Amino acid sequence: MLKAQKVSDTRVDITLSGQIDADEMRQGMTDLFDQSEGMKNGQMLYRLTDFKMPTWAAIGVEFQMMPKLFGLLGRFGKCALICDTSWIATAAEIKGAIIPGLEIKAFEVGQEAEAEAWLNGDRA
Repeated sequence: MLKAQKVSDTRVDITLSGQIDADEMRQGMTDLFDQSEGMKNGQMLYRLTDFKMPTWAAIGVEFQMMPKLFGLLGRFGKCALICDTSWIATAAEIKGAIIPGLEIKAFEVGQEAEAEAWLNGDRA
């Protein structure tokens, strides 16, 4: 499942769990693009649990959308990742260190309150 939901004018929440196929990838990415339209210095709360590699077709869809994905990055300033897989959390924080203008901080499942506080300005 890949789901994007706009929760305010400056925030989108994303939920990804299990394995996703091409249709789920296309719909989830389209929703994310649409719901973050016009955002500047936005925030993202990304819940990633029960990670399974996407199907090859889903990866193909993601590659097709790559130019739009790079444009999407400019809409966000902070991303809190709630994740149950340590290597993904580490990789996300490394990406946040090398992508200009985007700060990414990883949190463990169960630390939703800490992730929310960090997004709202508390430097947890």
